[in-house]
Amino acid sequence: MEVILKEDVNKLGHRGDVVKVADGYGRNYLLPGKLAIEATAANKAVIEQMKGSAIRKSAKEKTAAQELATQMDAIELVFERKVGEHDHLFGSVTSGDIAHALEQQGYTIDRRKISLEEPLKSLGEFHVPVKLHREVTTHVKVTVKGDEPAAETSAA
Repeated sequence: MEVILKEDVNKLGHRGDVVKVADGYGRNYLLPGKLAIEATAANKAVIEQMKGSAIRKSAKEKTAAQELATQMDAIELVFERKVGEHDHLFGSVTSGDIAHALEQQGYTIDRRKISLEEPLKSLGEFHVPVKLHREVTTHVKVTVKGDEPAAETSAA
């Protein structure tokens, strides 16, 4: 089945691309989710017009993403988690936690745009990539601290 993508789809293509997909994937996911339209002759003519507006829209989104990236460069997020023996973390910091913390600071970022390979399960400082646009990626500084007030007072 050939479809024309209306939105960017990870590992498939970008907006306006004509791609060949499995029938079930197209019928059950792409078409109902309004991520694509069927590639007919009439739709291909319409998509040529849409490509021009898509290029302009993508340029606006890119400049907005670049501005947001410069604002986000200064952000530092600090998470406190319970720590056991040998600095073993109980729980972890996930992309959902990072998205929630960014939202509290006024930045609405979808957790799927936070490129965290796996949850952060150790103490320390991390630079987590955030993909704001397909050509714009910024990094957010995330610090994971231990929440162990008893050990701090006994060490003093």
